Amino acid sequence: MMGTVLHFLLVFFVLIKAQDQSGFISLDCGLPENLNYSSSKTGINYISDAKFIDTGVSKRIARTDKFSLQQLEYVRSFPSGVRNCYNISVTSGTKYFIRTSFLYGNYDNLNKPPQFDLHFGANVWDTVKLSSNASLFTFREIIYTPSLDYIQPCLVNTGKGTPFISAIELRPLNNTAYVTYSAKSVLTNFFRLDVGSITNLEYRYKDDVFDRIWFPYGFIDWARLSTSLNNDDLVQNDYEPPATVMSTAVTPLNASAPLQFEWGTDNVNDQYYTYFHFNEVEKLAENETRAFNLSVNGNHRHGPVIPGYRETYTIFSPTPLTGAKSYQISLTKTENSTLPPILNAFEIYKVKDFSQSETHQDDVDTITNIKNAYGLTRNWEGDPCAPVNYVWEGLNCSIDGNNIPRIISLNLSSSGLTGEISSSISKLTMLQYLDLSNNSLSGPLPDFLMQLRSLKVLNVGKNKLTGLVPSGLLERSKTGSLLLSVDDNPGLCKTESCKKKKKLFVPLIASFSAFIVILLISLGFRMFRRQTVISSSKERGSMKSKHQKFSYTEILNITDNFKTIIGEGGFGKVYFGILQDQTQVAVKMLSPSSMQGYKEFQSEAQLLTIVHHRNLVSLIGYCNEGEIKALIYEYMANGNLQQQLLVENSKILNWNERLNIAVDAAYGLEYLHNGCKPPIMHRDLKPSNILLDDDMHAKISDFGLSRAFGNDVDSHISTRPAGTFGYIDPEFQRTGNTNKKNDIYSFGIILFELITGQKALIKASEKTIHILEWVIPIVEGGDIQNVVDLRLQGEFSINSAWKAVEIAMSCTSPNAIERPDMSQILVDLKECLSLDMVQRNYGSTRAIDDMISLATVSETTLSAR
Repeated sequence: MMGTVLHFLLVFFVLIKAQDQSGFISLDCGLPENLNYSSSKTGINYISDAKFIDTGVSKRIARTDKFSLQQLEYVRSFPSGVRNCYNISVTSGTKYFIRTSFLYGNYDNLNKPPQFDLHFGANVWDTVKLSSNASLFTFREIIYTPSLDYIQPCLVNTGKGTPFISAIELRPLNNTAYVTYSAKSVLTNFFRLDVGSITNLEYRYKDDVFDRIWFPYGFIDWARLSTSLNNDDLVQNDYEPPATVMSTAVTPLNASAPLQFEWGTDNVNDQYYTYFHFNEVEKLAENETRAFNLSVNGNHRHGPVIPGYRETYTIFSPTPLTGAKSYQISLTKTENSTLPPILNAFEIYKVKDFSQSETHQDDVDTITNIKNAYGLTRNWEGDPCAPVNYVWEGLNCSIDGNNIPRIISLNLSSSGLTGEISSSISKLTMLQYLDLSNNSLSGPLPDFLMQLRSLKVLNVGKNKLTGLVPSGLLERSKTGSLLLSVDDNPGLCKTESCKKKKKLFVPLIASFSAFIVILLISLGFRMFRRQTVISSSKERGSMKSKHQKFSYTEILNITDNFKTIIGEGGFGKVYFGILQDQTQVAVKMLSPSSMQGYKEFQSEAQLLTIVHHRNLVSLIGYCNEGEIKALIYEYMANGNLQQQLLVENSKILNWNERLNIAVDAAYGLEYLHNGCKPPIMHRDLKPSNILLDDDMHAKISDFGLSRAFGNDVDSHISTRPAGTFGYIDPEFQRTGNTNKKNDIYSFGIILFELITGQKALIKASEKTIHILEWVIPIVEGGDIQNVVDLRLQGEFSINSAWKAVEIAMSCTSPNAIERPDMSQILVDLKECLSLDMVQRNYGSTRAIDDMISLATVSETTLSAR
C-alpha cells in the first residue's frame, strides 16, 4: 500500500513538473523589446533579450517552410566591438542546462555564414561554425553550475564574419544529476540520441521536463522494441528522460550478439562522460530474463544490468573516459540471460575546462561603478580580466591561473572624464598603476587615494584639479615608493604656502579683471603672431642657451671629413659623426644650392629648439658659419622605419615591435598636436621620417614642413602643398586646408604599412595602386590572415591585429571630421599593444576543436557494430 502511494506521489510530481516552467529563462534574441509569446510547438514562454544586453542590432529572417521554430525568426547581430556579452541573472549553486541557438538565414543578404567564438564569462566555450546552407540551424549546449548570481555568455568576433545569435535558453536541472569529478569541469553536449525511435521525430519540452532535445538515431543492424508508455506509467530517476523516448528500445538483430557502437576522438586527451538510459519495454514471462554487461573498449565497466519494467535505470561514468583514439561501447548478455541486451537512449558529454576564475567580484562591481559614474562608452563587456587576451581596454590584471584575478592597472587617460575623482577607485585595493591624465577632472585630489597601499604610479596631469596634494602622497613620492605626476593642474598645490598665495590673488584678479580684458584685447594680435611665427632673434638666443654651437672645423672632425653618408634629402646630406665624448650623432648639412631646403632647414632648426619629447628626435647642436649651416642630432642606430619594412631586409619586424613603433610614433605626434601651444602639424609623416634607436624605440624626425597654428579653428587655412604622395590627405589635396586631421590620415597609412608590410604605393601588374585600394576589400572580406604581413607567418594576436586595422581604418576615413584625435588613437594603440602582450605572456586561449552539432550527427562520427 505504501509503495502504491509513493508511486502515485511521484507520478503526480512528474505531471506537475511537466507543465511547470519555473526557473526557465527563454530569450528570443533580436525580438523587439515589447514583444513576448508562447511557442505554439512547446508552450514555452519567450521574451526579448533586449533587457539583458546593451549592444547589437535586431535583424529578422525571412520565414520559410524550412524552419518552424518561432524563436529562430529574429537574430541579434553584433557588427561593432570584438566581444559582446549578455548579463543574465540566475540562482547561484543551481545546475543549469544552457542552450544557445544560431540560424543564419542569410539575414544580412551576404550569403556568407560567419564563424565566431563563444565565451562564457572568463572562459572560452566553443567556436560556432555554420553550415553553408543558410536555412540550417545549429546550437551549443552546456551543463553548468554558476557560482555567481549571473552568467555572461559572450559572442566574440574572430575576423571571420559578424557574430549573431538566435536564442538563449536556461533550464534548471536536478543538482544530483550530471555530476563531474571536478568543479571546474562543465559538460558540453556531444550526443543525445533516442536510439529506439520508431517515429523519426525529435522530442523536447513538454515531453522532456528539462527541454533537452532528443534526436532519433538508429542503425540497420539493430532491431526495435516498443510499447505504449505515458509519463504516469514510468518510474523516473534524477535524469528523467522522456517517457516517449523510453517507450522504445533497440536490440541486436542476432539475439546472441552484443549491441555495439563507437565514436572517434580528435584528441586522446579529450574526456567524456556517458549516460545510458534503460527501461524494460516488454512484460517478461516468468521463464524469461534479460541481463547484460556494459564494457568500454573491452573493459568491463558495469553489470550485470537488469532493466526494470517501466522503470528508468541510468548507468553513468563516475569518472570520465579519456586516453583513447576511439571508444567502443558493448552491451553483452550474460550466460544465464534468455534475451539480448537493450538500450533506449544515451547521452555523451565532452568535458570542457572552465578553470579560469572570474575576476574578484569587488573589482567587477567597482569597475562597473566607475564606468557608470563617468558615462564611459568603452566596449567593456564580459569579465574584465579574462580570457587573458580579452582584458578590458585600459586595464591590466594579475592572472596566474591559481588565484582570483585582480585589477592592478587602470588607464583612463584622455577619456573625456569630468567631475571629481570617483571614490569607487579607492575600492580597487590591488591597484598599482592609475592614469587619469589629460581629462577635465575637477575638485581636490582626494585623500582616499592614500588608501591604495599597492599604488606605484599615479598620473593626474593635465586636469583641472584644485587644492592641496595630500601629504601622504607627497611623502610616498619623496621616498620613491610612488611615481606621482600632477603637472598641468593650475589650481593644484604641493605646499600650503602655494595655496595661501592663490587665495591672496583671488581679490586682486577680481579687482583688475576689467584691466586684464582690455590688456588681452590690445595684445591679442601680437600674442598670436609671436606664437605662430618664431622670431629669428629669439630662436638664436634659444639655440645658444640650450644647444651646443660647433665650428665648421669641429664638424669636419666629428664626421671624419664627411666620411659616411647615412641619409639625404632636399636640404642636403646627413652624415654619421662621433663627438669628443664618444656620443654618436647625425649631422645634417644644408646644401648651399637648395633654396627650398634652406626654408625647411630653418623651420626645423626653429622648431626643435622649443619642442622636446622622448619620441621626437633631439637636437644636440648646430653650426652657423656664413654659408655653412648644419644641425647635429642624436644618432638613431636602426635607421628609419622604411628601411626596416623593406622586403629585402633580412630582419623582419615582429608584431610586437611594430605595435611598439606605432605607439612611440603616436606619443610623438600626440605631443605635437595636443602638448604644444599652439599645436604643431608635421605635414610630412611617412616611414622614412620615423627613426629607430638601438632599442627600436621610434622617434619622429624631419620637421622642415611643420607648421604651428593658433588653434583647431585657425588651423583650417590654406597653405602651399606639403607632404609626400601616397601619404597626403585627399581632402588636403582637394581643398588645400591644413589641420591636424591631415597628419592623422598620414599616420593611418603608416599603420597600414606596419600591419601589412606593403608600401603606400603598391605595384600591381603594370600599374601602381594605393595601399587603401588593396587593403580595404580584404578587410571587408574579414580575412585578417591576408591583411597582416605574410612574412610574420601567422605569428600575431588576431584580436590585436583587428584592433590595429580598426584604428588605421578610422584614421584614413575619407571624411576628415570622422577621424579620431591623436589622444584617442594613442589610447586605442596602447590597448592593441596590451592585447598582444597578454597573449605573449600567457599564451593563446583559442577555443578547442568544434563540438559536433547534434543537428548534423552522421554515421561517420558514430557507428554501430
